[in-house]
Parts: sequence; C-alpha cells; structure tokens
Amino acid sequence: MSLRGILDGIEGVIFDLDGTLVDSMGMWKQIDIEFLGGLGLDMPEDLQRSIEGRSFYETALYFKERFGLSASVSEIMDTWNEMAADMYTNRIPLKKGASDFLDFLKSRDIRIGISTSNSRYLTDIILNAHGIRDYFDCIRAGCNEISGKPAPDVYLLSAQDLKLDPKNCLVFEDLVAGILAGKAAGMKVCAVKDDFSEYQLEEKQRLSDYYISNYFEITDSFKDE
Repeated sequence: MSLRGILDGIEGVIFDLDGTLVDSMGMWKQIDIEFLGGLGLDMPEDLQRSIEGRSFYETALYFKERFGLSASVSEIMDTWNEMAADMYTNRIPLKKGASDFLDFLKSRDIRIGISTSNSRYLTDIILNAHGIRDYFDCIRAGCNEISGKPAPDVYLLSAQDLKLDPKNCLVFEDLVAGILAGKAAGMKVCAVKDDFSEYQLEEKQRLSDYYISNYFEITDSFKDE
C-alpha cells in the first residue's frame, strides 16, 4: 500500500514509544541482565520474547513470579525506573525523522498520542529530554494494571482520550504484539523497522497496513503536494 495514502481519513496518530518513537529496545536487554545479575541470577535466553508486549506493571509482576523475588511489584518498577533514568535523559535518540514527522502531523491538525508499555516516569523523561512533550494530546503508559499488548485496551483508551473513533486512528508499532493490539482496536497500523525485532520482519510486514524504515519515508512522500 502506498505511503501517500497513509493519512487518508486519519484524525489521530498514536505511537508506541520504545523501538517505535525512540531507539531504546537494546538498552532494556542490558538492564534486565544487570537487574538479574545483581540478584545472582543469569538472564534466561527466552526472557526478552516472554515479556514482549507486557506492560511495565505486568513485566514486574512476571519477574516477581518467575524469579521468586521478595521485592514488591512497585519496588521492582521503582528500581527499573532508577536504572533507566540516566539513559532516557541523556543517551537514547529519537528514531530517524520522528521530529519532522511530529511537526508534519501538527501542521495537519492531527491529534497525537502515545500508548506505551513503559512507565509514565520514563516516558515523560525522554519526551522532555527531546523537547517533544507538547506534541502529545494524550499519554497512556503501562505502569497501571491494564492489560498489555496484544490486548487492545491501551489503544482504545488512547482513542477515548483523543475523543476519536478508533477507525480514524493510525498506530505506529515496532513489535508484533503491538501491531496485533492496534488491529484488535480497529485501527490502521504502520510497522516501524527496529533492529531488536528484525527476526519478526516478515510477520510485521504481513500483519500491518504499512511498513517504514524511518519517518522521512512518510514526510518525503508528501513533498510534491
């Protein structure tokens, strides 16, 4: 499907955060290694795939139950927030072309939201670090007890926040679980290239309505208007 028609009938765009709007997925693998290492545990090979799509809260609960941790879910989340704060403030870049694309959406009066499995704390940190917080009309984060992706809940709540019909929303996602969540919410979905999920490439392209390597591909497609 041509990218030129990607915004036809679209009144709202909703972004996932990690791996979609910011280039942060590799960092979380390192945090998991360090977190478990501090407890004298090795990271299982299947861990990253086991937690894909889970909300921040669900992931903390999963760690607590799988590894028999004495810390509470809140304490685990607080530890991860502390471990990631410096990286989110100083070291994680936006995806290529993301800033220009946000400008482009605003110029068209398209409402913009975020639906992330990450914590609200880290979401605010990185949006403020890049000076893009004011672009977003709503933010839904995964630090509360709502179902993670591929359940559509977080996307449906974002559409509600934006006061839009889900069918008039376009989702950007980097993982299959997120793509399935967007489709289950009745939204169009554009998959975004990310090295962390390269093994899912064919499935991402099959399940989504569009696929991009970077956001310049979209803005460039409108330059001859």
